[in-house]
Amino acid sequence: MRIIFMGTPDYAAPTLEALHAAGHEIVAVYSQPPRPAGRRGLEVLPSPVHRTADALGIEVFTPKSLKSEDEQAAFRALNADAAVVVAYGLILPKAILDAPRLGAWNGHASLLPRWRGAAPIQRAIMAGDSETGVMIMQMDEGLDTGPVALTETVEITPAMTTGELHDKLADVTAKLMVEAMARLEKGELPVTAQSSDGVTYAAKISKAETRVDFTLEAQQVHDHVRGLAPSPGAWFELASGDRAERVKLLAAEVADMDVKGQAPGTVLDDQLTIATGKGAIRLLTLQKAGGKPLKAENFLRGTAIAPGTVIG
Repeated sequence: MRIIFMGTPDYAAPTLEALHAAGHEIVAVYSQPPRPAGRRGLEVLPSPVHRTADALGIEVFTPKSLKSEDEQAAFRALNADAAVVVAYGLILPKAILDAPRLGAWNGHASLLPRWRGAAPIQRAIMAGDSETGVMIMQMDEGLDTGPVALTETVEITPAMTTGELHDKLADVTAKLMVEAMARLEKGELPVTAQSSDGVTYAAKISKAETRVDFTLEAQQVHDHVRGLAPSPGAWFELASGDRAERVKLLAAEVADMDVKGQAPGTVLDDQLTIATGKGAIRLLTLQKAGGKPLKAENFLRGTAIAPGTVIG
């Protein structure tokens, strides 16, 4: 089957590789344009999907938009049977969705209609969800509103981070999309309309909300930390002389400790157990700007934080 693949981050790369390995003709790959990378942004790098396509010998297009008639005509000229979209990052106009003979199909990392939108993996963990999954959906003009063809549920274990869930869901997406395209080619891929109940939106993570709020309950703080790990990373501020130093918090756990009378953010012991709005949380892995992630015991060797200190 002739497929146009549309994706950008490393999450999408396994699906491109799997479709290629399954014998489909990937007539072109669309990805976000190369962008500055590195700490100083001095190097411009193609996206992970772009690099994967290059390795497979597939032509790559990187338009900034697909709204122009010229771009839409070029897309139609590829004469694809189907478009496969995984975390592409651009709005697809109706002319693009309608161009492939068998439609456009999206691999979405949530159990729709829960967590429609840009950040479903992070939002599921930050909300404390116990499960999520992947849905293969026929795309329409709405935001993740199209009918669903295939679903696989994935457990979110209590300590799972976004990084761990990301990798698991990426593999599930690749497997399900290969199955979906095989069934589509045979005319055996029925779809079911999404429910209108339980709709939630997974807005892009803003910089402001990555800061740790120790006034929340311990479990909420824990979910916030693992939902942002390893990137962009939750953070708090630690007094350092006459300034505040930002510290990323990459792992934590809920601690069984009495915090009665202690203000949220108070360091309770020499193991970095911190009082929260309800209960306590123990900081496990931390990282200073420009430094490496360190276990709490190693972090404390270079940065003394006495019990009674208030952080955040």
